[in-house]
Amino acid sequence: MKVTVLGAGAWGSAFASHLAAKHDTVLWARDAGLLTRIAEAHENTAYLPGVAIHPALRFEAHFAAALAHAGGAGDLCVIAAPVAGLRALCVAMRDAGAGLGTGLGTIPAQFIWLCKGFEAETQQLPHQVVADVLGDVLGTRAHCGALSGPSFAKEVAAGLPVALTIASASEACRDLTVQAFHHGAMRIYTGDDMVGVEVGGAVKNVLAIATGIADGLGLGLNARAALITRGLAEMTRLGVALGGRAETFTGLTGLGDLILTATGDLSRNRTVGMQLAAGLGLEAILGGLGHVAEGVRCARAVLQIARQHQVEMPISEAVCAVLFDGRAPRDAVGALLRRDATVETRSTD
Repeated sequence: MKVTVLGAGAWGSAFASHLAAKHDTVLWARDAGLLTRIAEAHENTAYLPGVAIHPALRFEAHFAAALAHAGGAGDLCVIAAPVAGLRALCVAMRDAGAGLGTGLGTIPAQFIWLCKGFEAETQQLPHQVVADVLGDVLGTRAHCGALSGPSFAKEVAAGLPVALTIASASEACRDLTVQAFHHGAMRIYTGDDMVGVEVGGAVKNVLAIATGIADGLGLGLNARAALITRGLAEMTRLGVALGGRAETFTGLTGLGDLILTATGDLSRNRTVGMQLAAGLGLEAILGGLGHVAEGVRCARAVLQIARQHQVEMPISEAVCAVLFDGRAPRDAVGALLRRDATVETRSTD
């Protein structure tokens, strides 16, 4: 199988390295110099320092050529851009085909994306962004989906065990993704609830900021467990309201990803929360991360969508108050603790 990975950040490099162990894999990036440095060092020192990149991985600086590499019926294209860059990359894919006068010829028939979150400007999930840009071009031809689950790029690149879910309405896309990724220490599960999978991947980042705040304030493991559990309830309510299935949120892309992101030391979103609790300003925190913290980018969108659908999300509301309204982290936690008692479980029908 031929595979193209678009994006050479931490995610793109980690997954491309994994894929290269079994498939003819090409990695593309906007920065040709970055590709050159990775090729020479067999390491992405900018985004994955200290982790060796598989020597079989190849590099392609020309976008159209990278797309063409995965143009066959049994090939796969992997979009490894963050949500903020997904629309521009889809536009580039569409324009590459139109510019060459080949119509659909340079847009892969099968492609998946790794990004998690809501697009801040439009409040769209990734699959909605893809449909918005490429729907008219692709029609019913494309087999595409979201690959998600509890995973840190550094551990994926190091070959440590990981389990992910490919969500797609296309059985062909699900089967092809399993063929591409299910080897070594990586296991791939399949499903068709794309809304549920993507909502889980978005909301867990916001909830991880909340858990980081609690940990940074020294509120203890009891508080952490409560935030994760009640956060899962928030996530499920929103996901079901948007058309997802409740059972999806008890799986890898819901509870699994939430546990990892809320408790793992490699979590950028948890780090944001801990540093907010320590009194650092948001701008300084983001400047020091060096990577994207998707929870900050999509927190407002999560809360706005929840309000539109009359879904109660007090933890997400508290996070937004700290991030954007200048509320002190301890005050936000106090407001959560002062909420009236209520029943624990509610119907999501």
